[in-house]
Amino acid sequence: MIGIDLIGIGTGNPDHLTRAAAKAMNDADLILLPRKGAAKSDLVDLRRAICAELLTQAVKIVEFDMPRRADRPDYVGAVLDWHDAIAALWMEQIARHLPDGGRLALLVWGDPSLYDSSLRIAGRLPGVKVRVIPGISSIQALTAAHGICLNDLAEPVLITTGRRLAERGWPDCADTLAVMLDGHCAFQAVAAEGIDIWWGAYLGLPQEAIMRGALTEVGADIVRRRAALRKEHGWIMDIYLLRRQRPG
Repeated sequence: MIGIDLIGIGTGNPDHLTRAAAKAMNDADLILLPRKGAAKSDLVDLRRAICAELLTQAVKIVEFDMPRRADRPDYVGAVLDWHDAIAALWMEQIARHLPDGGRLALLVWGDPSLYDSSLRIAGRLPGVKVRVIPGISSIQALTAAHGICLNDLAEPVLITTGRRLAERGWPDCADTLAVMLDGHCAFQAVAAEGIDIWWGAYLGLPQEAIMRGALTEVGADIVRRRAALRKEHGWIMDIYLLRRQRPG
């Protein structure tokens, strides 16, 4: 029997991991660490640092190269094919390193349930039992960094992606949007007047960067700063909250 633990690790700061996450890591027979190329070497380095700090048992650690997602117009189809390829790699590593069964752990950015596909990928593997250990999400890290509430009093929040915001605009159902997975600063596609933004990148890490203010005043500065940070570090993970200003 193969057990798979999907462990939320927050934004890469070892302090973000719960005691349950540390225990699951130490109970594992195998931890898989994905590599995403030289430009994103910091991502595997952070996972290595987490293992070095929190492992107190001798757990086998194996690194593997992540396949690249095809850049094609059929976005959903490209993602599904990508997930199939990742699932095949997981199965290959399981067959190689856990031929008689055991427990595999994967360290998942943020929380495995929020805009992450590890659960969907694990669902492609036959005969495995999946367990989720929750982690601090980037939304929590963002609101903590700015010292704000996620929602206005008794008001809803919509969590969406940059792609959806750019394609469909501001939805009618909420005055507050938490926008994730935005590689192109989709807030530029909305009417900026009367909108506040709280933005953060590398949340919880030494290179953390945050900005806030009226979108009309800081939007262009965020675009420039994001581009400079990505050029400096070779990668960026960021998130932002948009909120319509209330009269008075």
